[in-house]
Amino acid sequence: MNTMRLGCLTPPRLTHTLAMAALGLCLLGTSLSASAQTTDTAESFPNRAINITVTFPPGGGTDILARLIGNALTETMGHAAVVENKPGASGNVGSKYVAERAPDGYSLLMVNSSFAINPAVFSTMPFDPKKDFAPIINVAFIPSVLVVPANSPYKNLTELLTAAKPAKNDVSYGSCGNGTPQHLAGESLNIEAKTNITHIPYGGCGPALKDVVGGQIPLAIITASSAMSLIKGGKLRALAVTSPQRFGQLPDVPTVAELGYPGYELNQWHGLLAPANTPPEIQQKLYAGINKALQLPAIKDKLDSLGYTRANDEPVAFKKIIDGDIDKFVKLAKEIKLKVD
Repeated sequence: MNTMRLGCLTPPRLTHTLAMAALGLCLLGTSLSASAQTTDTAESFPNRAINITVTFPPGGGTDILARLIGNALTETMGHAAVVENKPGASGNVGSKYVAERAPDGYSLLMVNSSFAINPAVFSTMPFDPKKDFAPIINVAFIPSVLVVPANSPYKNLTELLTAAKPAKNDVSYGSCGNGTPQHLAGESLNIEAKTNITHIPYGGCGPALKDVVGGQIPLAIITASSAMSLIKGGKLRALAVTSPQRFGQLPDVPTVAELGYPGYELNQWHGLLAPANTPPEIQQKLYAGINKALQLPAIKDKLDSLGYTRANDEPVAFKKIIDGDIDKFVKLAKEIKLKVD
């Protein structure tokens, strides 16, 4: 009976039926193969070196962190990372480069809070900071510190802010540059304290430090790690730190918040991102491997010596930090009419 039914099919119909069946089997096989390949890739990841792109020149804090972590991945993930520097446009050059890389976990971006500031100060962006990246881990925080020359008449922040309240005053502050976290820390203080401290942007923290030590400017807001040796050497006086809690290496220096400005905070974070659409399983492997590296005694000691507070925010939590900062800085930039391009 079955033979008769098959024989009743005309040759064209028989050919079509067999072709469709073959196509179905082929598609099923392809799907299973792709699924197996994805699983195998996630399970074997990483099987070669990961590339970490740093958006700043060699030698800075972000670069140092990337290289510390990159070397430690030999122990926690089996391969050391290759670090390359792609500075330019306040980090936008390197960020665009990584945003366009394959989302396979082998291309990471090391950035700091400037990544969240750039959308507020650039008229156009070559990528979408909220959509084109998958945050992996927040590595560390470091505050900025408000410093004055050792012979400054201002013994504390209250005295300085009192002098800066009149519409016309001689109080100015140097920062590491327009649109940097230190610049926005100063402008946030102006808003909170209702002061008129004039901003003087420098081409980096180093030149600003030089001028505040020499007395050319009465105040500078500088990354704590950059100013530490001069503070401890007695050439600068620290008035306050911008973190929500006191800084471990300067326990006697108050926070801006505790001096009467609750809610004031600008704690600079440093973290690693991957291109969007990086598989969740690989994101989790990256987080686990990097977080494990941060717990190694040698890494912990080095971060402590540099003044960093270790962090280990996982992908979801880190994304909330980044997106929240982007929104906060966009609002602040509009308020102070800040643009750098």
